[in-house]
Amino acid sequence: MTDIGTRTVAELAAAIRAGELSAVDLAERAIANHDARGGDLAAYKTWDPERFRAEAAAADAARAAGIDLGPLQGIPVSVKDIFGVRGYETFAGSPRPLPPEWSREGPVVRALRGQLATFSGKTHTVQFAFGALGTNPHWGTPKNPWDAGDHRAPGGSSAGAGVSLWEGSALLALGTDTAGSVRMPASMTGTVGIKTTQGRWSTDGITPLSSTLDTPGVLARSVADAALAFSVIDPGATGDPDGFRAGVERAEIGDFRLGVCATFFADCDPGVAEGVRAALAELEAAGARLVDIDVPGLEEVDAIFRTGGLSAHEFASFIEDELPDFLEDIDPMVGGRFEKMSAMSAGHYLGRLRRLAKLTADAHAAIGDVHAVVGPTVPITPPKLTDVVESSPYMAANLAAARNTTVANLLAMCAATLPVALDDAGMPVGLQVMCAGGADARMMAIARSAEKALGTARDRLGVPPRIS
Repeated sequence: MTDIGTRTVAELAAAIRAGELSAVDLAERAIANHDARGGDLAAYKTWDPERFRAEAAAADAARAAGIDLGPLQGIPVSVKDIFGVRGYETFAGSPRPLPPEWSREGPVVRALRGQLATFSGKTHTVQFAFGALGTNPHWGTPKNPWDAGDHRAPGGSSAGAGVSLWEGSALLALGTDTAGSVRMPASMTGTVGIKTTQGRWSTDGITPLSSTLDTPGVLARSVADAALAFSVIDPGATGDPDGFRAGVERAEIGDFRLGVCATFFADCDPGVAEGVRAALAELEAAGARLVDIDVPGLEEVDAIFRTGGLSAHEFASFIEDELPDFLEDIDPMVGGRFEKMSAMSAGHYLGRLRRLAKLTADAHAAIGDVHAVVGPTVPITPPKLTDVVESSPYMAANLAAARNTTVANLLAMCAATLPVALDDAGMPVGLQVMCAGGADARMMAIARSAEKALGTARDRLGVPPRIS
């Protein structure tokens, strides 16, 4: 059976088009990868191999009839369980399913459905996507594959997404990012994560956390794979997907001037800052122009985040209006913050919106002379679950994990993370690339050119101990 571990999505798509491989072959290999570990990694809330097989058979039948719908036809994709997907209930990390309207598919899922991509299942999420570490007391927490002995956090809130990619049960994964919930699990599991500019991809069909900050995104095994998915989903790129991908592939790291912000390197766990600085030195040797840069207002942005950002007020309003009975069995690590969330006045919230608009304008002006700002994605080592059982250490780790990623959300930027090193605990380290809002194509080009210079996760980090 075809080894899907080392082949890109584009290569597998080409093999399907050439008749060397079928969607059913691919699905069976993905199912075998999942079954080989007995579900030990616990990536999925809902794992439905028969539905997976049926979708693969439909993709093959369309191909046999001469219908080519695009490069993701027959490609397995896992979906975070806050997206509506036909045939699946949506739990959003809760102990019972949400009302049926939250299972309705939105444009992001429909873009994949339109190419007859296959859905391997729905991956675990922190309840209502409100957490950085990936924990869930109702359904369990996926295991970070990079620690063979201890159960470490996989990153949240898209907790199962990166795990599903290393398991080999999916080749792409859908997640959402409100304060880093695509990039944190990608960084912690040694995968690639893409956060789009707010409003670029529709959030329709996704259970909301923050109507202002929520952004759908993609996790992948490589930037090349992520760029292919981006070209299928993105409303701008889909007009000329081949041109978009060609532009991303043509970019070289020497084309870019990268701003290195010291704030992102502060208070990192051992091996994190060092791993990113070593990767940046390699990029500089390959031609990248590195300059030190100061992004104004980062201390204030962090203070706003630590006091609830925008998402706390917006989440409280959503739950109270739409799903009030779900507060009865909410995760204590989420519900413990609810009183403060609901206490924020409308005046305070509107004042916060105005202040963030000013901080965003100032930050975008300050980074106008560079193509991107770079630094560590997550400053901490993924914690052992036994170390974050109690509220106080959990909250400290939760805030620390999201410190660098939330900047892109609160300052209306787009961002990517790619794996570049292992820290002193042997856990993955991500390099974050942040660009001005709307510069998503440039962000993809920079990330891809960095990957060409540095190598993919398999090239650079090897294979996780739980997988090898």
